Amino acid sequence: MQATRIIAIRHGETAWNVDTRLQGHLDIALNAKGLWQAEQVARVLAGEPIEAVYTSDLLRAWHTARAIAQSTEAPLVARQDLRERCFGSFEGKTHAELEAQWPEASLRWRQREPDWAPPGGESLLALRQRINRTVAALAQQHLGGQIVLVAHGGVMDVLYRLATGQDLQAPRTWQLGNAAINRLLWTADGLTLVGWGDTGHLEEATLDEGSA
Repeated sequence: MQATRIIAIRHGETAWNVDTRLQGHLDIALNAKGLWQAEQVARVLAGEPIEAVYTSDLLRAWHTARAIAQSTEAPLVARQDLRERCFGSFEGKTHAELEAQWPEASLRWRQREPDWAPPGGESLLALRQRINRTVAALAQQHLGGQIVLVAHGGVMDVLYRLATGQDLQAPRTWQLGNAAINRLLWTADGLTLVGWGDTGHLEEATLDEGSA
């Protein structure tokens, strides 16, 4: 059975990541650390055979993906269907603000109710369906090859759950690090996990800078 190798990357850090502020579809740029992380992941992927880099069209993902595309000389394609989960009226709020302003809705969000959506937003079920459909469509175009997907924390979480059979409400025991390298394999049977949460390129670069 033919397979497509997928390298899935969460965008670099933003100021709103640091503030625990929900970004959703709001177009927040990378902060200085995020730009540095994008450079480091691009550097370590430079030698990989990559047929295409697909990215969410939001700036934080686009800038991360652009660095990877430049280092690998792979074509760069923006896709709205790789965006983060839409959080509707929750967007722009911190976790603490949500709990204070909408305690009942905040609880339903934290309990990961699959069919519940924030007002004007997207449910986890809808997000999973969107990402599953998008990844399958892209992977089918590159059977036998390797592609990069650059997206968001919620997208990475869905990919992990799809690849491991984890329920949408299962407690998360895996990391969703900014600019971490996650590797998956796609076949007609779906996704399988190859490797997850590799941040060695970020740690090594930090050590190199410190010793310079």
